Amino acid sequence: MADQIFWLGHDSFRLEGERVVYVDPWKLAPDAKKADIILVTHDHHDHLSEDDILRISKADTIIVGPLAVTRQLSPKATLVKPGDKLTVRDVPIEVVPAYNVNKKFHPQSAGYVGYIVTLNGKRIYHAGDTDQIPEMASIRTDIALLPVSGTYVMTADEAAKAADTIKPALAIPMHYGDPNVVGTRKDAEEFKKKTKVPVEILDKTH
Repeated sequence: MADQIFWLGHDSFRLEGERVVYVDPWKLAPDAKKADIILVTHDHHDHLSEDDILRISKADTIIVGPLAVTRQLSPKATLVKPGDKLTVRDVPIEVVPAYNVNKKFHPQSAGYVGYIVTLNGKRIYHAGDTDQIPEMASIRTDIALLPVSGTYVMTADEAAKAADTIKPALAIPMHYGDPNVVGTRKDAEEFKKKTKVPVEILDKTH
């Protein structure tokens, strides 16, 4: 099920199907594949990288993000907020909340987001930087990309509870593996042990 999902490290993914969709491109290879759509969850440096966005942009690439992102980007990006539904280059996208409930790094008032993208007939949920939040009870997805490192986002234990709430056919852990940001593969493995849903820990690709 994850054949067309490529983990690029940390929270960065390339999703391939009818279009090439990146989420939070960061520290990409110089020859990274060009994007049709770029989704950015929020404005922290390890998620919003203008250099990486420029690297993978074409003349017709569409960039999507919340206000904290769009006000920093040139060329212009499409502004979204939690609750929005849109179709970008024939790809259905739902915008969902992402925030902390027991820490201050990602306040709900900031309007940060996650995304549900439909590609190849599958709904793929990229949770963004978030804790386990009540809105997850209404998420319907085939594949869930969930942060597991703790400190800024859910711990592995909290992510397991989130996965058990969402009940995707497959969960993929993220928000680990970069030496300059909290989180290691051990967090991903702990998440896999604790959740009841199937988990695939992806190897980093380019």
